[in-house]
Amino acid sequence: MRPDITLMDLRMPDMSGIEAIRVIRAEFPTARIIVLPTYAGDAQAAAALKAGAAGYLLKSLVRKELTDTIRVVHAGTRCVLPEIATEITEHVADDALTERETQVLRRVAAGKSNKLIGAELNISEGTVKTHMKSILPKLNASDRTQAVMIALKRGILDL
Repeated sequence: MRPDITLMDLRMPDMSGIEAIRVIRAEFPTARIIVLPTYAGDAQAAAALKAGAAGYLLKSLVRKELTDTIRVVHAGTRCVLPEIATEITEHVADDALTERETQVLRRVAAGKSNKLIGAELNISEGTVKTHMKSILPKLNASDRTQAVMIALKRGILDL
């Protein structure tokens, strides 16, 4: 099937919505995809757009904006909520977390100690601490808990 517009959630059982967008766009480069997440988050919005989504609209705003968004995207224009576009631009110059830093932060979010994180990732406890020292300024966080909260809010981590 080749729909005119695909409405995509980011949380799916077999693969992430962002990976699904990449797969669809690889096979069908002209596919028009609108992402409908439950929560805003500049990191996940930017990743979805980079993967090839043409629109980004929160599920909570579907009744107001969905028809207009579908029309705009169908006409070949990208459509991102102004609030989300603002968040993306606010963080576009930020240093992104590395894959390893994200792995560390995901384990911090799960309540694991530096020692346990190190054991799981096959790195020393000191290396975990070094990663955390790098993560905090990248997220403008003062401690581990705040870093996790910011990462969740921005869509860098999800529950």
